[in-house]
Amino acid sequence: MRITRIVRTGDGGSAFRDDEIALASHRIVAGVPPMELGALPSSGGARFVRSAAFDSAAHPAPVEQWVIMLRGTIEVTVSDGARRRFGPGDLVLAADMTGTGHVTTGIGAAPFEALFLPT
Repeated sequence: MRITRIVRTGDGGSAFRDDEIALASHRIVAGVPPMELGALPSSGGARFVRSAAFDSAAHPAPVEQWVIMLRGTIEVTVSDGARRRFGPGDLVLAADMTGTGHVTTGIGAAPFEALFLPT
């Protein structure tokens, strides 16, 4: 499964890095068809986030964390000016905990909802 990482660059900025999570077929329980499972390493403490405005100034991630979009669309701009949009079902690993960070903007109608899972 394809994911996006937001990483700190050597000059103190941020950039996107494409990555993948390996999925493997597993039978969870008898009577249920096999499902594709992949690990999202986490230290626990999942947080549900709902916001009427996801707009931000440039900021680093407070902790390395998975951002799993549930509702709405956000656009993330990294320091080199590259932009990507993420909507329901998209996974982003925000790992730019120092430096100038990134800018997040809500696109379309609010509320925006996501799960934050610290690694």
